[in-house]
Amino acid sequence: MVSIDNLRVEFSAKALFDNVSYVINPHDRIALVGKNGAGKSTMLKIIAGLQQPTGGTVSAPKDTTIGYLPQVMVLHDGHTVRQEAEKAFAHLHELQARIDRLNNEMAERTDYESDGYMQLVEEFTHLNERFLMMGGLNYQGQLESTLTGLGFRHEDMDRPTSEFSGGWRMRIELAKILLQAPDVLLLDEPTNHLDIESIQWLEQFLVSRSGAVVLVSHDRAFVNHVTNRTLEISCGKVYDYKVKYDEYVRLRAERREQQLRAYENQQKEIADTKAFIERFRYQATKAIQVQSRIKQLAKIVPIEVDEEDRSALRLKFTCSQRSGDYPVICDEVRKAYDHVVFDHVNLTIKRGEKVAFVGRNGEGKSTLVKCIMGQIPFDGELKVGHNVQIGYFAQNQAQLLDGELTVFDTIDRVARGDIRTKIRDILGAFMFGGEASDKKVKVLSGGERTRLAMIKLLLEPVNLLILDEPTNHLDMRSKDVLKEAIRDFDGTVIVVSHDRDFLDGLVDRIYEFGGGRVREALDLSVYGFHVRGQAETIDNGQLIIPNRAPVAEKPAEVEAPKVSASKLSYEEQKAQARQRKKLEKALQEAELKVTELEQAIGILEDRMATPEGSMDAALYEKHGRLKEQLARAEVEWEAAMEAMEE
Repeated sequence: MVSIDNLRVEFSAKALFDNVSYVINPHDRIALVGKNGAGKSTMLKIIAGLQQPTGGTVSAPKDTTIGYLPQVMVLHDGHTVRQEAEKAFAHLHELQARIDRLNNEMAERTDYESDGYMQLVEEFTHLNERFLMMGGLNYQGQLESTLTGLGFRHEDMDRPTSEFSGGWRMRIELAKILLQAPDVLLLDEPTNHLDIESIQWLEQFLVSRSGAVVLVSHDRAFVNHVTNRTLEISCGKVYDYKVKYDEYVRLRAERREQQLRAYENQQKEIADTKAFIERFRYQATKAIQVQSRIKQLAKIVPIEVDEEDRSALRLKFTCSQRSGDYPVICDEVRKAYDHVVFDHVNLTIKRGEKVAFVGRNGEGKSTLVKCIMGQIPFDGELKVGHNVQIGYFAQNQAQLLDGELTVFDTIDRVARGDIRTKIRDILGAFMFGGEASDKKVKVLSGGERTRLAMIKLLLEPVNLLILDEPTNHLDMRSKDVLKEAIRDFDGTVIVVSHDRDFLDGLVDRIYEFGGGRVREALDLSVYGFHVRGQAETIDNGQLIIPNRAPVAEKPAEVEAPKVSASKLSYEEQKAQARQRKKLEKALQEAELKVTELEQAIGILEDRMATPEGSMDAALYEKHGRLKEQLARAEVEWEAAMEAMEE
């Protein structure tokens, strides 16, 4: 579908890529991976045609369409959410306008027997069929389904885009690209502004689409669920693995071992050759052999070894003095603005616990954090325990850094003891290696500032960490470093995050925000992760119990007579959920097909009721074909409905 051949890209006379060739096939779902600065975003821009390479070609069939979602976009106001999303269907609006013009022209003409009129009818029929095949009568359903999947409510559809934050407006842009249904979809960090439910919806959408997908993402769970092929950019080359990300990590480690062995053998060969040359350089009897070795040495192409993976670096948050037994207690806490954000919040967090706040965006996770921090007023009682020292990472934490300090000085000012000797290593693990550590904070990008703020917090002595979306701008290796540091922290932790892989096995308890309530979530299969030390099956695993009430035993009279969800393993529950989603999708598609055929038949019957239509044999023939298709579609719908009921 898309062929990249001998690609070369240079910046300041330095090659970012050299002699890169690969093919994107029609059904590939590709993860583009590599360290920051390796050129992943540049590669996407070149494929999208937004940037020209120094050399080589990118070719695709003439009718191939490419959709591209960058990390940062210029967003425009002036429309509602629905109107902005409808821009994805501009081609349908143009087609509808052409059909309307032809229809008006046919209504005005009376030369029904002329060749010109017959050509007009033929063109109208062709365009109308194309319009129906492209879903022209049902695009509003697709639009609302996609926006709903990405987290918008029905009442949001007619709100101005200017009322939404930048993250929500990025969701609108993502919806527009998905609705365009391009042949090749290029996504650069698509999950940055999505909550867990929206990420899971996007996973299902991408897995079920027929076109190719190439994505860059630091969300390991998302990448593993979506992709079936991994392209790694390393040392200016592209290495192609026909496997998911986790399998790629294993194969990459094996490849690096092979590279190291080959590199060591080559270095030994070079050393032996140089030693021979130096030993016999001035002996006439060895002159021919010496010259041969010199030529041999000149022909050796140095073997490059992939950069060392620094994620094994172990860091530790500095825990201050011991806090009280209960660092946070909420009793009937309530917060409302023009609407109730949450009510009747009752939770107790024990010393040493690691707790996650999860749920859709806008349900109050960050709001409760701000209540705990004392930044906003609330109703009810909220106690912060004795000797609690809070380290808080807010989503806007990067804005609080001193712009006149260098990266190194920012960390040097908070580092204590032996950790000061490892500042360079710490900065390197978070992508501030080499000259980057001497940059002033004011010239850093938003993502770089966020990472620097996280390192600063990492080194401050506290006993309660509150982290609000700490992984948004971290790559996979840096997230692994942070996860290990939190896991080893002796104090208490509250994490607000949508990153399932990051939370998996990290936290002890999970509180779910939604519908104005805060509940302890016991069924974690919906999120795709589990808490530390918890068995993979949970008693009454499908129940979500409000944490303000004690967990009561299940009454005997309501016990399920058959095998309950609690008897299913974690993997079986996941398989059941996947099958349910698959059946729901099949039912929706069947309903959509029946609706479209009924609408198409209705249009034909309206035309057949006109004097000229009643004489058109082609219309009757087409009407018969559509009726047959409708009968088959109804059978498919009934089968899908029966499968759902079972």
